[in-house]
Amino acid sequence: MAAVVEAIEPALTTDPAAAYLDLGSGAGLPGLYLATRWRSRGALLDSNRRRCAFLRDAVAALDVADRVEVVEARAEVAAREIRLRGSFTAVLARSFAGPAVTAECATGFLAPGGILAVSDPPLSTPMDAAARWDAEGLAGLGLEQLEVVTGARAMALFRKVGESHRWPRRDGLPAKRPLWRA
Repeated sequence: MAAVVEAIEPALTTDPAAAYLDLGSGAGLPGLYLATRWRSRGALLDSNRRRCAFLRDAVAALDVADRVEVVEARAEVAAREIRLRGSFTAVLARSFAGPAVTAECATGFLAPGGILAVSDPPLSTPMDAAARWDAEGLAGLGLEQLEVVTGARAMALFRKVGESHRWPRRDGLPAKRPLWRA
């Protein structure tokens, strides 16, 4: 995840209006770590009540509640909320879902020009990465691929270049009918 942080950190440390979202925050990685490192506004999103309770306690213990919010909701639903839609400079995803679901849910949160940074499972070849991240599917979501790093520190970076109010589809549909199979 260090490579992902390095890739998006300049925008989040120099732009006072910058904000990040940890998609499917779970136990809080990388969101809680970033809350201690960056002064920008952040949101930790998870749909599980117990995980969100843990995240709220952690945000309070780290004394970052003034700028980091815990959002308890499904990504497909939260991405349609006016206050969250299109308002993040960066969306980070670590073990959220498959590539198509992650990209579809993330695009609703990203501001134009925003970066989606995905910590990918280790892949052995660039061909594996190409199969995971369908260029046509990404383009349909308004995302362009910036970089895919394979190997032990696998990650994928995408920039939001287009806007569509179609994405994400309604609750549960991205996982039931992914736009592509990886």
